[in-house]
Amino acid sequence: MALSDADVQKQIKHMMAFIEQEANEKAEEIDAKAEEEFNIEKGRLVQQQRVKIMEYYERKEKQVELQKKIQSSNLHNQSRLRILKAREDHLKEVLEEARKKIAQVTTDKARYKAFLEGLIAQGICQLLDVAVILRCRKQDVDIVKEAIPGAIAKYQKLSKGKEIKVTVDTENFLGPDVSGGVELVAQGSKFYVENTLESRLSLISQQMVPELRSVLFGDNPNRKFYD
Repeated sequence: MALSDADVQKQIKHMMAFIEQEANEKAEEIDAKAEEEFNIEKGRLVQQQRVKIMEYYERKEKQVELQKKIQSSNLHNQSRLRILKAREDHLKEVLEEARKKIAQVTTDKARYKAFLEGLIAQGICQLLDVAVILRCRKQDVDIVKEAIPGAIAKYQKLSKGKEIKVTVDTENFLGPDVSGGVELVAQGSKFYVENTLESRLSLISQQMVPELRSVLFGDNPNRKFYD
């Protein structure tokens, strides 16, 4: 039975509606899948950037912490150096005060003479020569001459009677920066012993500096050896 034009048009419209519906559904499916893939990719990119940002700020935080440690270490070292310098300055002041006080021994003639006897005798023992020349301050010539016999006696007692000739150099004197004491020379200045007050103080201070530091500033907690 042949279809009328109206039926044909109706069938065509029905088929077109079906095709359009299928196309819309397919388009919606494609859109949904694209949206899903977009969200997945967006999430991946966001997470990737989040990780990068977190890593960046972690590095920055570590750099800041490292910088803080370096700065703290530098400040600690600077503080330690300032303390050490202050201690050394104070120690120098103590030694300078000692130098001033030891120079006062020259004002007590009897005491200074006895001191000179010891210095001269010690120098003679170090030189171990038969003839020694003494150099002293110009103002000390007389008292040094007075001290020579006592010094020789001390030397001979130690050396079991060895003879020694001791003379005072009256042409060459110790400089104005010397507070007292003597210098001893033998064999034309080939051998030399410095026994001035300054040299004796310097020697003693070198030996006593560790002890002085302990007295003034307490024991060093980092020190392991005391011999």
